[in-house]
Amino acid sequence: MEHERDRLNAVYKKRARALVDQMTLEECASQLVFKSPAVPRLGIEEYNWWNEALHGVARAGMATVFPQPIGLASTFDPELIGRIAQAISTEGRAKYNAYRKVGDHGIYKGITFWSPNVNIFRDPRWGRGQETYGEDPFLTAILGTAFVKGLQGDDARFMKTAACAKHYAVHSGPESKRHEFNAIACPRDLTETYLPAFKALVQAGVEGVMGAYNRTNGEPCCGSKTLLQDILVNDWGFDGYITSDCWAIADFHLYHKVTTKATESIALALQNGCCLNCGSIYGHMMEAYEEHLVSEELIRESATRLLTTRMKLGMFDAHTPFDSIGYESVDCEAHRALNYDAACKSLVLLRNNGLLPLDGNALRNVAVLGPNANSIRALEGNYHGTANQYHTVLESIRAALPGVRVNYSVGSHLHQLKLEDPGYSGDRLGEVKTHCELADVVVLVVGLDESIESEDKGSNAGFSGDKQDLLLPQSQQDLVRTVMECGKPTVIVCMSGSALDLGVGNQADAIIQAWYPGALGGKAIGDLILGVFSPSGKLPVTFYTNETALPDFEDYTMDGRTYKFFQGTPLYPFGFGLSYTTIVYSDLEVDSRIVEPNVPITGSVMVHNRGTMDSDEVVQFYVRDIQASVRVPRHALCAVGRVNLRAGEARRVPFRIDAQAFQVISDDGIPFFEKGKFLLYASSCQPDETSARLMGRSLERMCASIELEVL
Repeated sequence: MEHERDRLNAVYKKRARALVDQMTLEECASQLVFKSPAVPRLGIEEYNWWNEALHGVARAGMATVFPQPIGLASTFDPELIGRIAQAISTEGRAKYNAYRKVGDHGIYKGITFWSPNVNIFRDPRWGRGQETYGEDPFLTAILGTAFVKGLQGDDARFMKTAACAKHYAVHSGPESKRHEFNAIACPRDLTETYLPAFKALVQAGVEGVMGAYNRTNGEPCCGSKTLLQDILVNDWGFDGYITSDCWAIADFHLYHKVTTKATESIALALQNGCCLNCGSIYGHMMEAYEEHLVSEELIRESATRLLTTRMKLGMFDAHTPFDSIGYESVDCEAHRALNYDAACKSLVLLRNNGLLPLDGNALRNVAVLGPNANSIRALEGNYHGTANQYHTVLESIRAALPGVRVNYSVGSHLHQLKLEDPGYSGDRLGEVKTHCELADVVVLVVGLDESIESEDKGSNAGFSGDKQDLLLPQSQQDLVRTVMECGKPTVIVCMSGSALDLGVGNQADAIIQAWYPGALGGKAIGDLILGVFSPSGKLPVTFYTNETALPDFEDYTMDGRTYKFFQGTPLYPFGFGLSYTTIVYSDLEVDSRIVEPNVPITGSVMVHNRGTMDSDEVVQFYVRDIQASVRVPRHALCAVGRVNLRAGEARRVPFRIDAQAFQVISDDGIPFFEKGKFLLYASSCQPDETSARLMGRSLERMCASIELEVL
């Protein structure tokens, strides 16, 4: 299959070059902008490259709205993410077929998806961290790879849709400075943290790569010789198309000040391989040519690369296997079932003093409160489509409890101090107290949404996309405090794209981190609360207390960041998540205790469900270097597996760990094997004391472990 794809790629390149040779230079230049015009005399249709599919086909009407990627990451399930991407690609083709039939070639109507986002969520303040798969490079790589393969499909001749890895590279805020910011990353952090996921996606055959807005070590990412030529093309062998982030090339002279005018910015980007411009500056390409800043051959080569991608998608063939996919597949019943499954697996139970699951038969009055309880926007996250149907938390709990009185109050505005105008601060808290007094149990749904946590929004009530701290907005802090003071059994559901410190709410009877859980997220949350299934989601990021002394947001060194290098006590650790049952690990076995280069470690571990409820379990494997001569992580995730266990069932779960997991990274960013000993752990979470305390066990009882050695 690999050889056949290489052969076909060569055929497509040859066809594309033959087409380019028939084009005028002006026609070639016109193809290098995201809104590429038609060339009717050569059969080239108008095409708009810009489309989004982070968690469903976005911004073009009806589509299945899956959980936001940070929620998908909580599943720790590459197979599930691959199936979701397959569903997205089916809907993408269906919409492309339908729009093309009626002559609509506009933005968000194509099949080149600028997804996934595999930046590392290194700081909880970053507003776009919700678009990523979390803080761990290994988890990001395996989930991103599955997503790419699902989007692009397995047809021998054509790509179903084209994926694009973004934002390359070293990009994770601050949003307000992204157009001018210089991210300084040492070689070790580049190799260990910022580049592995991009490398993995290139090795998986991702068709596109998008450069980031910022500079990295002084070079603007969309014109960086180091990133684009030396690493991406020469070291990794990338052979697809490279696009700028939107209007990023103009930043070269406007904000980064590495060039003095537009034509110089064009030249810097094009010479380093950025063949597609999301923006308008490449509209001045012929001016750059006339100034002798770019050559004719470079323009033609860039057009060839772009037309090669379009040929791989079948745009110049009479038929593809995907032409018959109809609009009936969009947000269809099968995709909604998959969406519900994903939402269920994404939910993370952070705290439970025994309140959950609730017994619906014992309830008479339930208060469902909070600004996100009946919010569609909080289900969606950002970069989303429009679902054919939505299930909010309020609606779902009402539907699940037909004989129970369910009282609702929005409780507070999402971030403003009052709800009514004229009104006053806390103007709905009296109703909240009344509902709490009547209730047997309170479900309080708080958090954020894309209006205050997202991409740079400019001026929006003090929010610019990023968070200033880890607390809820003051209006919701007051709401949480009011509910907690009422003293009723309380479940807090937090819908956000990042880590939050709930303050006094941390002492609630139960806490569910729901992320932005997609169109069916409310039903999944209601079913979790009522015990329809056992929770299995795990945190893909570290949750810190608001008092934690985090490094400066603009500091890109990894010291003090993420579970690998943070030395303090987290609020909730990476990899943590409770269940309604008790899972026990034992008898970790490996085929060999000696680690050899290029030879994977294989083995198995016994996983036993000793509780009374069936449950999925995310089996996590971590490696710890106990004799390193250089800085190494405290421990690092190196394999995951998801298994469903019936109550009382024990099963031996196999695993495979690449030998590279046992390499260390020099200060120069060079991976190497060093003689020494390692500990391998298998557990429900990472092998740290905070996880053990929150799980209510000792570290020794929580993990199975074994010693390995590099000779």
